[in-house]
Amino acid sequence: MSKQFLGETAPLVPPIYQSSVYTIPDLDALDAIMNDGEPGFIYARDAHPNAKRLGQLLAQAETAEWGVITSSGMAAISAIVLATVQQGQRILASNRLYGRTVQLFTQELGRFGVTTEYVDANDLVAVEIALQKKPRLLFVETMSNPLVRVVDIAALADLAHKHGCLLVVDNTFATPVLTRPMELGADFVMESLTKMIAGHSDVTLGFVGGNDADMLPAINTAVSIWGLASNPFDCWLAERGLATLDLRMRAACKNAEQLADWLAEQPGVLRVWYPSRDDHPDLAVAERVLDGGFGHMLCIELEGGRDAVNRFMHAAPGIPFSPSLGHSSTTLSHPATTSHRYTSPAERKRQGITDGLIRLSVGVEALEGIQAEMAKGLA
Repeated sequence: MSKQFLGETAPLVPPIYQSSVYTIPDLDALDAIMNDGEPGFIYARDAHPNAKRLGQLLAQAETAEWGVITSSGMAAISAIVLATVQQGQRILASNRLYGRTVQLFTQELGRFGVTTEYVDANDLVAVEIALQKKPRLLFVETMSNPLVRVVDIAALADLAHKHGCLLVVDNTFATPVLTRPMELGADFVMESLTKMIAGHSDVTLGFVGGNDADMLPAINTAVSIWGLASNPFDCWLAERGLATLDLRMRAACKNAEQLADWLAEQPGVLRVWYPSRDDHPDLAVAERVLDGGFGHMLCIELEGGRDAVNRFMHAAPGIPFSPSLGHSSTTLSHPATTSHRYTSPAERKRQGITDGLIRLSVGVEALEGIQAEMAKGLA
């Protein structure tokens, strides 16, 4: 907005640049933007001010040199793959991933001649053996979806780089509040901003961050050509959420840790999965990788399987069944029928995703209220 309208004042809250296209004074200005990297915008699919600002803020939070905003978390993963992987190359991936990520790697990329192999990312010996096949990317989640298994990012980065492989880390469950994969040696970090970072279940966005300046044009090109671009209003909302991320994340982590210990003592709960607990297989790794909390996500397994889950949902409507995560209040999901619905029964069994498993995204409301509603469902 010109000074004609603003005078010497400026808005405290950044404006929303909803325009899909921008005016350009002449052809020389166009060339300067497109060829020489001069400041300016042309078409919102390529770039717009809200995405640029949000990308810079998130890059700073992740201690990355650059950041690019995409239309979703899956778009962020797709952009990285499109920018780095060629036909005939391989991807090595953790065997504990979000179900749609597995579908992308196996079902979709397989159609284009890209092979994906899966490995236990917590078994460093198995990872190094698999890396000898020279994959282009190693893809892991900081904390796995849904059973919050935590990987040693620094050790994986060392192994990947030893074998000429790029490490990509999905940091959605941890967020930059708990860990910053770029500081631990990752080549790319990605986030689903839809979740905890935006924080209010009203945004669908993703983020890619990196340090190699030579990769930035390839990521931007993939986002533009494949139509992975973001919406200005969603970027504006996500920036609002980012401003309170640290406060929300730490409050939710505190609730989750206390709730996990309380749930472990409740009848009808067969097991609790949370990284701070002594019975979690990755407690020692989590203490090294995570800083200031163990996350807002946890899982419980109910005695009685699917029927017990249904009874719980009907009895505890204050914990909504909402198959996403990161809302300001507590919600639940059922991995076997949502995030891992298209995973084979045998693979779900291997991972421990039973019909009685509930995934909780713990919010920032009073812990006593969460416990009271959970008690209704467990009763």
